[in-house]
Formats: sequence, structure tokens, C-alpha cells
Amino acid sequence: MAEEQDSQEKTEEPTQRKIDKSIEDGQFLTSKEMFVFTSVFIGLFTLVFISSLFPNFMSMWKSFFIFSLEELDYQKPYLGILKLIKIIIILTLLIGFPLLITSIITQFCVGSGIHFSPKAFSFKGNKINPLTGLKRMFSMQSLIELIKSILKVSLLGGISGVIIYFDLINIIHLSERSLYQALKGYVILFPKLTIYLLIALAVIAMIDFIWQKHSHNEKLKMSIKEIKDEMKDTDGSPEVKQKIRKLQNEISQRASQQSSALEDVKDASVVITNPTHFAVALKYEVGEEGAPKILAMGRGLMAEKIMKLADEKNINIFSSPLLARALYFTGQIGKEISEDLYASVAAILAYIFKIEKGEFLEKPEIEIPSDLQFDEFGNKKVEDI
Repeated sequence: MAEEQDSQEKTEEPTQRKIDKSIEDGQFLTSKEMFVFTSVFIGLFTLVFISSLFPNFMSMWKSFFIFSLEELDYQKPYLGILKLIKIIIILTLLIGFPLLITSIITQFCVGSGIHFSPKAFSFKGNKINPLTGLKRMFSMQSLIELIKSILKVSLLGGISGVIIYFDLINIIHLSERSLYQALKGYVILFPKLTIYLLIALAVIAMIDFIWQKHSHNEKLKMSIKEIKDEMKDTDGSPEVKQKIRKLQNEISQRASQQSSALEDVKDASVVITNPTHFAVALKYEVGEEGAPKILAMGRGLMAEKIMKLADEKNINIFSSPLLARALYFTGQIGKEISEDLYASVAAILAYIFKIEKGEFLEKPEIEIPSDLQFDEFGNKKVEDI
């Protein structure tokens, strides 16, 4: 019972498959506070940079919020709309584009890049379920988010209050000065306040990033049972893996056997081919007991090697696709051929022996039993009905 409970505890680091699946479901590492900090920082930097680079920028920004009936052209009222659209486009490009690039770079730095998950946009019935909504509102995650918001507002408000408190005397005396001097005093105060608030936002963003990373990792952690189940799904059950290993060993042994058998091709009586996909080298000595033996056989590249060796050693090559496949799929290297193929091979050997003696014969038609007719994949051919 204790072992079963231990196997259910999520104490193991997530596998790559679990991480990939969470990304597909729209659950990836991100930090809203980091986005807030980078957006505010780049936004302010962009405003200051553009204002110094383009002196008329602030005038353009001001005109966006001012509407005067005196400046309205009643003959061509659309000109005002076009001017407004032009200002919006310029402001969007000058401010919006840097913010967009900042958001993309921030996500790359915080998470594992930009991800698009269709599942995150799919309709979920529990989203409109009142009971589920109440559970989310009073969940531990919601409580943590509330505490974070309170602490954030308290920290920023406290920093602002402290800065204003130490400059309170100067702020009070600003009312005694001219408008220009008062504004100048506020301009001096604003950068100081902005810098301290940016530092606070940076600290909040870093803490939030560490917390989000920890929470995300805890959500993805797996139990020992989950890892074992995933391994079964990925690699198959132990029985299946054992069969795969057995098949791999058989294929490896067969390939090794075929390679070593190439040395025996020089002793072959005939090589039967497909003509290029399969090649089987047979040996038969007249007067000896037993059926012809398979010295070497192979398909693809191995078949090409067998035929090349046969050509170099002046060994007769006989093209018979059906027989070559039948010998390949029913025979073994070093073993005699199947009894059902005796007649077919005997006809070829008789033809080879006679032409070696100088006789001129027509190439015989080789018949293969219907149950030994294979395609190139080793599947038996089905006769047409």
C-alpha cells in the first residue's frame, strides 16, 4: 500500500514528452510581471528617444487629444479624419512596434519561445460553468494572485509615498512659484520617481519569474507510475520490446550471414536473379547426393554485389523473378532449397550444364508452384478468380 502511494506522488522531473504535450495544451512558462516591466521600460525609453530625435513628436502627440472647430475645414471634413488616421499610424509604428518586439523577446527569454496552441483557443464548456467559475475564484491560485496584486500595489505605493514624503517640502513650495518654475520642479521629481518605480517593477518581475518557473515545474512533475506508463506508450510493453529486439537480432544475424557468404559466390553453379532486386547463388555437383544448396543470397545492394561477383568469376546468371523471390523467402544460406522448387531449379541447371558444353538452347520457361509465388515484400500472390 505504501509503495503504491509513493508511486502516485509527483516527485519526478517531467519528461520531454510531458513538456511538449503541455505546450500543445497551451501550458507554457510565462510571467505577466516580466511583460509589465519590459513594456513600461521600453515604452518610456521609446518616448524619450523619439522625443529627442524628433522634436515635433510631442506636438503631434498633443494634437491627437485636441479638437478645434476653428481648424475644421467644412468644405473637406475628411481631411481631418485622414490627419487623425495618419497620426494614429505613425504613433502605432513608433511606439507599438518596439513594444511588440519587446514582448516577443521577453517571451523567448522567459519561456521556451513563441508557441501557438489551437487547444488554448478551443471552446471549453467548463469555462461557462458557474460552479467551475466559483472554484477558480476561490482557488489557491486565485488567492496567490490576489496576494501578489496587493503586495505589488503596496510596494509601488509605498515607494511613491516615500519619495514624495522626502520631497514634500519642495512640493509644497512649488505652489508659491510661477507656473514655469513649478513645472520645472515636477520635471525634476518625475525622473527620480520613474527610476525607483522601474527598479521596483524589475524586482517584482524577477520574483514573479522565479515563482512562475517553480510553479510551472511543480505542475509538470510526474509520478513514477506516470513515467512507467509513458514509457510503455512510447516504447511499447516489455513483451513487445522483447519481440522487437528478437527481430532486430534476426535481421542483424541475417545481414552478417549474407555478407560473409559473399566469399562463397565464386563456387556457385548459377546465380538466379530478379533481375536486380534479388539474387540467389546456388551450387550443385552432378553425381552428389542431395538437392542444390544456397551459397549466398540478398536483396537490393547485397543482390548487386552477388551479381557483380558472379560476373567477375564468369558464373552463369539466370533471370527468373518468381523463382528468385521464392528461393529468397523460403530458403536459408547453407541449406538445401525447398523440395517444391526442385523441378524449377533442375530445369535451370540442366539448361546451364548444356550451354556450358556448347549446345545452343532456348531459355526454358520456369514454372513456380502457386503457393510459392511472392511479391517483392514477401507476401504470397493471390490468384485472380
